[in-house]
Amino acid sequence: MPPTVPAAFEAVEISYWALSPMIVLLVGAFVGVLVEAFVPRGTRHLAQVVVAAGSIVLSLAALVFMTETETGITVGGTIAVDGPTRFMQGTLLVLGLLGLLVMADRLGGDTADAFTPMGAASPGSNLEAQAARKGWSTTEAFPLALFALAGMLLFPASNDLLTMFVALELLSLPLYLMSGLARRRRLLSQEAALKYFLLGAFSSGFFLFGAALLYGYAGSIGLPEIAAAASTSTGEFEGLLLPGVVMVIVGLLFKVGAVPFHSWTPDVYQGAPTPVTGFMAACTKAAAFGALLRLMYVGLETTRWEWHIGVVVIAALTMIVGSVLSVTQTDIKRLLAYSSIAHAGFIIVALISFDRSAVEGVFFYVVAYGVSTIAAFAIVNLVRERDAEATHLSQWAGLGRKHPWLSGAFALLMLAFAGIPLTSGFTAKVAAFMPALEHGGLSGVVLVVIGVLMSAITAFVYIRLIVLMFFTEPTGDVTVAAPATLSLAVIVVGVIVTIALGVFPGPLLELAEQSSIFITR
Repeated sequence: MPPTVPAAFEAVEISYWALSPMIVLLVGAFVGVLVEAFVPRGTRHLAQVVVAAGSIVLSLAALVFMTETETGITVGGTIAVDGPTRFMQGTLLVLGLLGLLVMADRLGGDTADAFTPMGAASPGSNLEAQAARKGWSTTEAFPLALFALAGMLLFPASNDLLTMFVALELLSLPLYLMSGLARRRRLLSQEAALKYFLLGAFSSGFFLFGAALLYGYAGSIGLPEIAAAASTSTGEFEGLLLPGVVMVIVGLLFKVGAVPFHSWTPDVYQGAPTPVTGFMAACTKAAAFGALLRLMYVGLETTRWEWHIGVVVIAALTMIVGSVLSVTQTDIKRLLAYSSIAHAGFIIVALISFDRSAVEGVFFYVVAYGVSTIAAFAIVNLVRERDAEATHLSQWAGLGRKHPWLSGAFALLMLAFAGIPLTSGFTAKVAAFMPALEHGGLSGVVLVVIGVLMSAITAFVYIRLIVLMFFTEPTGDVTVAAPATLSLAVIVVGVIVTIALGVFPGPLLELAEQSSIFITR
């Protein structure tokens, strides 16, 4: 008689269809690695773009055609595929596709313009110059982007802390590498990658330590089990709860660039290749807020009164620091970095309202902000002076007179960031602030007041930039890289979505409302 397998070793039930969007991306990433190894250099760029874009499209198709019967808790309770998961994954795939197109644009050359010809070469070395003459390209950025995007899809679906940590590392490690691959200002790019790696490892340590404390408290790393332990606690291990919660939240707040965990943001945004910066600013923020929603609403909701005030203070500081410091910036990428910090604070205002409408507000905000951000960085990537990116604000003087259409699109995106009516930014701020007013109590009202005041400060920053472009005499020989077919397509999509979500926000708000219920068991 063959020995029986103990119950502890029984195979868990896995819904492969529920996991199919992530599986498709991982398969595409592995195919990209094989392309990098075996396809000749002359056709490698095109092959990598086709594989990466096709993988994202197939992943999105698998997500769209997934039925309700194929969703739910799977892989032994470690992954939850529910309404919030599917909404965030769909958002990430759309944003990821837009970001990938900007990365792939050649801008008149033979290779992807944003990336160094050889990532392993020292900046300014003969080897790098030789690689440039031969037309080589760092095409491994595309499978790296797929690996990062797969981790982002897993992040909001994680139903336990260990799976969430795996997703965190899977999305972070490729971004560390991609941040150091800029074609221009290589030393600044490599410095940004090193800072991002070191501070990212530091935040991962916080997350792991917090997860260990919560395991000691609840006897499980599952989010529903942690919530159940908190609601039936006898007080025996109560001293482990608050430190564990704080450390886990700190690990995730690092990814959204919340104050005081924001120090990496301006340096990395400035040093990374501009398309990678847009990809990070939109997709990483969306994935991290998806994970924060599941952590707070599924695992920590019953304990929120113990840590709520701390997150309120972080939200206020994030809005204030991001808005005030954006006034002093002279580099367009650093300005957008501090702008992203302020927007993270605006989203946190909705996040801690603990109502279904708050989930809806977070969903709408990450979509509106993500599309506008990728389009804005696509424009920044095109503005050049003597074949180098013109990122200093003085170089943007008079740009609207030379290139009115591109400058007009950028001005519209800035107005959306400022929250001007009839743009997506205004609707997003209303969707984020209303739950705080209705369900956030006194702290919610205070945060909304701060948010409105800080929105006025950021509006000054954006309008000052518009004035610089259209009402100032040109000071240099600034041009727009061309042809930029893929980037222009992304910019057009960004402008259309920015206007559409400002004028007709109903369909997306309705979809967000239908997708706002978490599965807790």
